[in-house]
Amino acid sequence: MYKNYAKSISFYANLNFIYPHTFSVISGFIHLRQQNKILINMNRIIYIVACLMFFACTGKNNKTNSSYNSPEYTITESADVNLSSFNTDEDGFIVLFDGQTTAGWRGYGKNYLPNKWEVTTNCLILNQKGKEGGDIIFNYKFRNFELKLEWKVSKAGNSGIFYLAREVKSKDPVSGEYKLQSIFISAPEYQILDNDNHPDAKLGKNGNRKAGSLYDMIAAEPQTAKPYGEWNRTRIIVDNGIVTHWLNDIKVVEYSFKGQQWIDLLQSGKFGQTKWPLAFELMKDCGGKNHEGYIGLQDHGDNVSFRNIRIKLIN
Repeated sequence: MYKNYAKSISFYANLNFIYPHTFSVISGFIHLRQQNKILINMNRIIYIVACLMFFACTGKNNKTNSSYNSPEYTITESADVNLSSFNTDEDGFIVLFDGQTTAGWRGYGKNYLPNKWEVTTNCLILNQKGKEGGDIIFNYKFRNFELKLEWKVSKAGNSGIFYLAREVKSKDPVSGEYKLQSIFISAPEYQILDNDNHPDAKLGKNGNRKAGSLYDMIAAEPQTAKPYGEWNRTRIIVDNGIVTHWLNDIKVVEYSFKGQQWIDLLQSGKFGQTKWPLAFELMKDCGGKNHEGYIGLQDHGDNVSFRNIRIKLIN
């Protein structure tokens, strides 16, 4: 009996690596043996150990894992432009692009506008014939706002509108240098796409990479995008964590970036904690502690045009 008892205790002791309190619980029962009172009910031990293992395993499936380390990073801060120097239209919207100048716009991670972005026929155009491209941002950190603009893409074109973006540099584990990360590592993206000809329309889940979608997370429904070469109207509202996407005057997406549903949404896709730790760390608190950031326009390698870019601040 004692031989079998010792083997059982040895087996359960080996489980201590699964849950750190397992052995201490069993040790309490072993103490009874020292008093020559072998009152241990092995079924009871099995039940207790099973419960501990269950809670240990479910603990590993928490929505976030605080022990999972994301890369070290820094946020680059720069002075905002003075919004009062920009015109306001009759509807109370601040004009971010007036069809004449690119005042207020600069490259992401740059202090100038790359020359692939140019003003032509009252439009801000990304022309891939230029020498230097890249994503661009309007140099002001917006918090709660209503953004309106129009866009059109070339055949099989792809682009996007970012909001609450931050300029992020992360530490390279080999060189120790801090390198600029892509804008989409910190910012939700309103997808711009030629749904009929770009392969991204058939990727992702349930159409969540089509025009108007919260890219790779929430599909735009109904799908109201116009064909390539035609102008589309976009409206994005961010109001205390509630976000809506509008495409051609129809609301197609609504979500909140606060709360457990947002964490679950991140975890279910490419921005999950184990798949992309730094993106998860940044996106789970969109815009940082103040929930504010830049408006950005994406260079995805295709020609795209924007016009009538306006924004209204929401108190």
